[in-house]
Amino acid sequence: MKIISMIPARYSASRFPGKLMQNLAGKSVILRTYEATVATELFSEVYVVTDSDIIFKEIVNNGGKAIMSKKEHESGSDRIAEAVADVDCDIVVNVQGDEPFTERESLYKVLEVFKDDVDKEIDLASLMVEITDWDEINNPNTVKVIVDRDNFALYFSRSPIPYPRDKKAGARYFKHKGIYAFRKEALLDFTVLPMQFIEATEKIECIRYLEYGKKIKMVETQIQGVEIDTPEDLERAKQLWK
Repeated sequence: MKIISMIPARYSASRFPGKLMQNLAGKSVILRTYEATVATELFSEVYVVTDSDIIFKEIVNNGGKAIMSKKEHESGSDRIAEAVADVDCDIVVNVQGDEPFTERESLYKVLEVFKDDVDKEIDLASLMVEITDWDEINNPNTVKVIVDRDNFALYFSRSPIPYPRDKKAGARYFKHKGIYAFRKEALLDFTVLPMQFIEATEKIECIRYLEYGKKIKMVETQIQGVEIDTPEDLERAKQLWK
């Protein structure tokens, strides 16, 4: 089974423009993410896929591999699907460019899902981490996920799910971490499936898979890290890096 990683990287981000080129302990966020992904030693190849000359040069000038995407894309999945169309591989792992704390243990757990899936019922796998802080549970920048008893995703939302009408019921809340492992054919399917209204409303791309009946296996991890969505996240990342 040939496994590669693609890191989609846009320069312009709505909440924090240019965030991937911000300094994190002497290196850019995107270079930290790339190096962390390579360091897992789980992939035959790791590429950054970008629409930005600045990010492309940042990776290549530091000895990494980068691909310029040819078109504008609505999502990271669309961007890497274009790049991977002619690449020989079975599994494609999408690591978000703003995940400099990417580590081996969690990625290994996600990839193990496919080794056990002999009937190829799983289209993609992803990570979730339990959260207990109510500010984070209510934060729309934190994407939450609920799963069935076999840890298949039921729904993703920026709202608190399940809604805590009875806080004594013992519900657990999970944050979706932006790492996806796709079967290549499922990723290519994504690009030809039109966006539906639920994905358009929530602005969460993996909802598209659920709307078209694809199966997403969620894997729980205890490793939190920091995704850099805002300037405040960058400051937290700098403290954690120390």
